[in-house]
Amino acid sequence: MSRQTPLNAAHRKLGARMVDFAGWDMPVQYTSVIAEHEAVRTAAGLFDVSHMGEIEFHGPGALAAVNGLLTNDLSRCADGQALYAGLLNDEGGFVDDVVAYRFSAERILVCVNASNREKDFAWMTARARGCTPVDRSDEFAQLALQGPKAAAILQRLTPVQLSGVGTYRFTEGAVAGVDCIIARTGYTGEDGFELYCAPVRAEALWNALLAAGAANGLKPAGLGARDSLRTEMKYALYGNDIDDAHTPLEAGLGWIVKLDKQDFVGKAALERQKAAGVPRRLVGFELTGAGIARHGYPVLKDGQRVGEVTSGTLGPSVKKAIGIGYVPAAHSAEGSTFDVEIRGRPVAARVVKTPFWKRG
Repeated sequence: MSRQTPLNAAHRKLGARMVDFAGWDMPVQYTSVIAEHEAVRTAAGLFDVSHMGEIEFHGPGALAAVNGLLTNDLSRCADGQALYAGLLNDEGGFVDDVVAYRFSAERILVCVNASNREKDFAWMTARARGCTPVDRSDEFAQLALQGPKAAAILQRLTPVQLSGVGTYRFTEGAVAGVDCIIARTGYTGEDGFELYCAPVRAEALWNALLAAGAANGLKPAGLGARDSLRTEMKYALYGNDIDDAHTPLEAGLGWIVKLDKQDFVGKAALERQKAAGVPRRLVGFELTGAGIARHGYPVLKDGQRVGEVTSGTLGPSVKKAIGIGYVPAAHSAEGSTFDVEIRGRPVAARVVKTPFWKRG
């Protein structure tokens, strides 16, 4: 039996097509993936991401405890700042990719992927030093309002001056009378906000946002559009593009790794890999032949399998068949060519600069 978010009935009322995702009953689309994708690129889309998990560190040792787990350095952040980071195993592979919200040195909230909630909490509890994490996942619903008109829509519903909340910054305040954490974060490549609130208030917030944005073209958006939007940005999805067998250095996420900070889980393995040379890299590519690359399709060089596609789609905004995948470092430079095997036939592909989608 799939879990349900507090908005399950609201999705069904809107006629959403529901699917199982990471053990949750989630909307994949309401009308069409392309229409919802384009709404986010041109106006705004509203996503239910209440399936995500939230783990809190509280007390005098919170900052040091979290920083010993994250690849990135939360000690360099100000209060009210959010940070994208990795949790790694001892071999340097991803346990998860997370966003950490620093309320203060003594209160930090870590947002984890839905499929990893229990695993991450157990992992953090076993490794955190000086502070015991608390799983608060069931105390939050999370809505993502994304798109170029997101700020204007949200501003109508809150006294908080959103112009003062920069990218990857957050604050607390009321939205349509609902107490929220208001974070200028998201995973679509557009401006937008993620709103954390009490589950019992989620449907009131959802309805208020849809009503406030109707005149601006705001649409409810499902997992399908969320996937195509993030793929156009080459944003990694845990379980597809990153996992426990791939490191941040291989995934092109070296920027979230601070090897000059104090020790963190997986640091020694990354130092070894950096010294030895990264053997494979996650690249963005476009197909120059006919077809669409999908997760798991083989990548071929001179007829031999050398890697695999981790994500692929026909990008609604870029109007091209695009993909992400691991290839040997020698074939990872922009302009490098290889084939993707699609239903038994090789289709030509070329490594391109990412993100695929750039505004303007």
